[in-house]
Amino acid sequence: MNVGIVCPYDLGAPGGVQRVCMDLAAQLRGMGDSVILVGPGEGDGWISVGSTIPIMANESRVPVALTPALMGRVDDALAGVDVVHVHEPLIPLVGWAAMRVEKPIVATFHADPPEWARNLYSRFGKWLTKPFRRASITAVSDVAASAIPDDWGAPHIIPNGVDVSSYEVDTPRDWNRVVFLGRDDPRKGLDVILEAWPAIRAVHPEAHLMVVGVSRNEAPDGVTYAGRVREGEKRRLLAGSAVMVAPNLGGESFGIVLAEAMAAGCAVVASDIQAFRDVAQHAAAYVAPGDVEGWSETVVTLLRSPEWIDSLQSAGRRRVRDYDWATVTAAYRSVYEEATTS
Repeated sequence: MNVGIVCPYDLGAPGGVQRVCMDLAAQLRGMGDSVILVGPGEGDGWISVGSTIPIMANESRVPVALTPALMGRVDDALAGVDVVHVHEPLIPLVGWAAMRVEKPIVATFHADPPEWARNLYSRFGKWLTKPFRRASITAVSDVAASAIPDDWGAPHIIPNGVDVSSYEVDTPRDWNRVVFLGRDDPRKGLDVILEAWPAIRAVHPEAHLMVVGVSRNEAPDGVTYAGRVREGEKRRLLAGSAVMVAPNLGGESFGIVLAEAMAAGCAVVASDIQAFRDVAQHAAAYVAPGDVEGWSETVVTLLRSPEWIDSLQSAGRRRVRDYDWATVTAAYRSVYEEATTS
């Protein structure tokens, strides 16, 4: 099968949707499919349709392309494919352009729609119905699917994928190390765990927080900023940590960092939001979003309880099997077959 995967965000910038698009392309190629990856940004491995500018969306700054000339570039790039897989189809302008292509379409929704988006769906959904009714729609979770109008058809729920075996890294685990993985966006909640950290260190002075994905000038005692790291180093840091914290404040539709941490054998502590509950279920400890005291108490208790850490690690390794790329890719290929034969 010839598949065109379309990402509306800069493929050279970090981000969960970009990572999913790249990994899915690699998985499909490994199964013998011909895949082209289309999106904005400069780099190797995809067909670039233009440069990007940052805009605010879902409480994050996201790099999108807004040059009208890209509409034709998207058409040209997808001319030879059998099926077009558009990620975040409502994101301008790349998503809009891909939805216009006269090919079988699979449209995947990733985000937890903010209130303005839900209002947009409900107010203008009938005018958007035509392109989506001819598409096969998927969403990465029930949260991501929650605002999709009924007129567009029932979405397939296909979670984000993780190459589980690649996180089984042979490295010593530091039983005093806590790791945070994410961008320096307010909703990712890094400031919550940093505010809780002095209380954690007061009780557990050997504890150390490794912050992956963020660079700041000054680090509190017991905190190291690793900045952006390569995928292999990310896996090594996760596999070498006892606990992964996800103190996100909201706006999450899935939580790929939870799946990555479970694959690496970390005990997970996550904000008590629906998307994270859906991903980890009983394989995580939960704290109310923004509850600094709750975060300090939970992390301290966990670090002082080897049995609890072991229990969460074991549960996480079982849970993450549902997100292995072999399962996820097979589900997407089934939807591609549906789109090309309907």
